[in-house]
Amino acid sequence: MIKIIYLLFVYIGFLYSFEQLEDINIVEQATSKVVENISNEEIKSADLADALQRNIPSISMIRRSGIANDIILRGQTRDNINVLIDNTKVCGACVNRMDPPTSHIVTNVIDEVEVTEGPFDVEDFGTLSGAVKVTTQKPSKNLSGEIGANIGSFGYQKFSGTISGGTDKVRVLFSASNEKSEQYKDGDGNDLATQLENYTRDRGLSGYNYAPKYKDMDAFEKTTTMGKVFIDVADNQELRFSYTANRSDDVLYPSSKMDAIYDDSDIANFEYIAKDLGKYSKKLYFQLYNSQVEHPMSTQYREIGQTQYMTHKLTTEMTGIKLKNSVDIIGDREITYGIDGSRRNWDGHYSMTMVDSGMSRETGISIDDVDTDNVGLFLKSQREVGDVKIAWGVRYDGTSIDTQSQTEKDRDFYDVSANVFATYKLDNDTNIFGGVGKSSRVPDARELYNTKYVKQEDGTMKRIVNGNPDLKQTRNYEVDLGVEKFFSNGKIKVKTFYSKLRDYIYYNSSTMLHSFENIDAHIYGAELSGNYLFTDNLSFDAGLAYKKGRKDTQPTNQTDKDLADISPIKLNALLNYDYDDQGSIQLSVISAGKWDDIDSDNGEQELDGYTVLNFKTSREFNNGIVLTAGVDNITDETYAITNTYKDLILMTDSTDTMLINEFGRYYYLNAKYRF
Repeated sequence: MIKIIYLLFVYIGFLYSFEQLEDINIVEQATSKVVENISNEEIKSADLADALQRNIPSISMIRRSGIANDIILRGQTRDNINVLIDNTKVCGACVNRMDPPTSHIVTNVIDEVEVTEGPFDVEDFGTLSGAVKVTTQKPSKNLSGEIGANIGSFGYQKFSGTISGGTDKVRVLFSASNEKSEQYKDGDGNDLATQLENYTRDRGLSGYNYAPKYKDMDAFEKTTTMGKVFIDVADNQELRFSYTANRSDDVLYPSSKMDAIYDDSDIANFEYIAKDLGKYSKKLYFQLYNSQVEHPMSTQYREIGQTQYMTHKLTTEMTGIKLKNSVDIIGDREITYGIDGSRRNWDGHYSMTMVDSGMSRETGISIDDVDTDNVGLFLKSQREVGDVKIAWGVRYDGTSIDTQSQTEKDRDFYDVSANVFATYKLDNDTNIFGGVGKSSRVPDARELYNTKYVKQEDGTMKRIVNGNPDLKQTRNYEVDLGVEKFFSNGKIKVKTFYSKLRDYIYYNSSTMLHSFENIDAHIYGAELSGNYLFTDNLSFDAGLAYKKGRKDTQPTNQTDKDLADISPIKLNALLNYDYDDQGSIQLSVISAGKWDDIDSDNGEQELDGYTVLNFKTSREFNNGIVLTAGVDNITDETYAITNTYKDLILMTDSTDTMLINEFGRYYYLNAKYRF
């Protein structure tokens, strides 16, 4: 915490004479941040979660493996955050979040990511407390491309290529990448298998260690391909087709009891965009998409699985459609209205396989072929009156959830969401902004129906529904306020929020039956951000985020009032020096305070604060070659950023739960050729 306070005072001292920068990584708006140029800047790995937590102070990462990690946004995670990739909704199949939505796209194909904080999105189903909207690269008319190679510590290597070109009418893009890595080591020199062994020692859990022949296996391998075709059918009309395939193999999750044998996802998207169709249509948009994910996880690589091993195979499929139209009414006032619909299917089965014979038999069902159908109607508009800009939106949702289980009931949900947001231009250099909103999200199939099987003393398996079919939908009532001040050489922004969560869906580890419950809770916080230009070549950018979460009502038989997943105060700061037009040097710091506001009733534990220093330098040559080298965690710190909330199934002896440490000192070198 002392380091945090010191860096904060240094930061505030820099922010007294600011200039608005023309070329920065994060372009901040009142309710959102846009992380730009990810494909060129975030080259350490393809992990989008890592890229976001490096750039945005209000985002923390949930570390599960060397790749495919999850995020926390202002104390919210999982289904409380909406993740869209080119306007398509991709859901993970794993009930244990081994394949979160952010894992189904790689950073080298991303153009930008918009992170929206708060309940201010009415276009998309289920945006409770924030959204992450990923936009991938678009095809160009002129022939262009890029070939890249990346190597790093712990045997990391990646090869990627993109090519794009076309005509005045048709533009095409194709991209492919492959990356793999050995197990990374923490600051103490322990790889993933050793971290697991250090935890299981003397706890009676050695059966979950990696078997000797798998102990040194790679941590993951991931291959991604993406193709796009854009067609101008008229001067004001465009068709867009895209397909993305992700294939991840043998992803190790040492702090869980299983590893992913593979994660396969396929995303197909069709969009039609028409502008200026007449008096009643300024812009018409139609979309149809389908995403599919297949995820088998298994004990195959653990010592317990060398005679027979369990596999939990899950699949999910999301099909969505949207039609929206924008039109001017009463002068230049624009309104946008539309309808969208989606169906998500989620299915999961357990099986047991004999190693010698290879014979498998199904042993149970975890999620019984559940369909979640939603139809939403939305309307939004904005107008400017003098120095005041006002935006508002409203949405109606009808959702039905149907399960094939003969013992559990179907559910129906209906709700209205709405928000209003205003910005007041106090003077030429100062904006005051604020908004209120109400949003909701329905429980998912895991929270309603997930089923576990527990071995009894007589060897039989007992079926236990740890989902809760009686859950209510969660509603968020939120107020956001802030001020933004521009100076001659930079800017500063302060934001605050208060979120009241009604019927918040929360995991209760005190009971095995119906472990998910509805409680009332609240989260509040503040964020300070800004940038500073020392000279034309030297700039500074930083952000500091703080939040607090408390339960207003308690889960059954629990007393701890702290909410889980409320990560501590966090600072992101970056110093950039452009030593000429083609070269730069960056020094960055990520620092967090001690995590001591924890939900001890549900498995969280105190974590020490940390400060990590990173260095990167890049050089572009006239022949199209770009070289980048860097080192992360310069001081080789041993630290953890991920807590152990028990709504994930983690390694535990029922008294404490395994932590997984972050990377130790990490060197990397990237070479790109652009044409």
